[in-house]
Amino acid sequence: MPTPNSSAGATVPELPPLILHPFNERVPPSALLDNSKAALMLSGLIPHDGTGEEELERRLLAGRYSEVRMLYFLGKDVFRWIEQCVDFAVRAPEFEGRDIQPQSFATLITSNPPEAVREKLVRWGVADSASIFSRAIGLNVLFAQAPGFEMLSEEFLANYHRYADGLYRAFLGAQSFATLAPAEFHFELYASGEYSRMLESKWSAD
Repeated sequence: MPTPNSSAGATVPELPPLILHPFNERVPPSALLDNSKAALMLSGLIPHDGTGEEELERRLLAGRYSEVRMLYFLGKDVFRWIEQCVDFAVRAPEFEGRDIQPQSFATLITSNPPEAVREKLVRWGVADSASIFSRAIGLNVLFAQAPGFEMLSEEFLANYHRYADGLYRAFLGAQSFATLAPAEFHFELYASGEYSRMLESKWSAD
């Protein structure tokens, strides 16, 4: 459905909403804190607490693996949204004659999201959404399903962010695509629970 654009006095097409599902691996907060402290101790940023180097390395890799899984599942949500947007663009006259590819919407959400989406991410406490979304996309380019711990080398886990960044750049360079501006259309960002409650409220009103 078109959405009013008050600044231009026109309407812009409405893209599908980006719905993000919660990540729940049943990892207690204390374990995540220990993993973060292990990384800081190994890098010399905080004093050692007497824990051996081998145990600190184990905690570091366990924390990195949790991050990889979190980003992988986030990327599944993002790719689902990208596929919906491409399907929408194929049928929308506003995009006719333009080289619309999955990369068009990937760069939109990573580098140039609409201001309302950016502000919501900040309210959620996401300070660097560009890195998070781009790495999530990169990991999904590589893995068809969430990798097991034993499938990943220590080198990859310790430096996964650099590899994920490279995978994202390779994804963008795989083909030409049109770059999209946020003012061209509108879309909403929801947590899955928030979206479900909104639908329930709408159905109750109907």
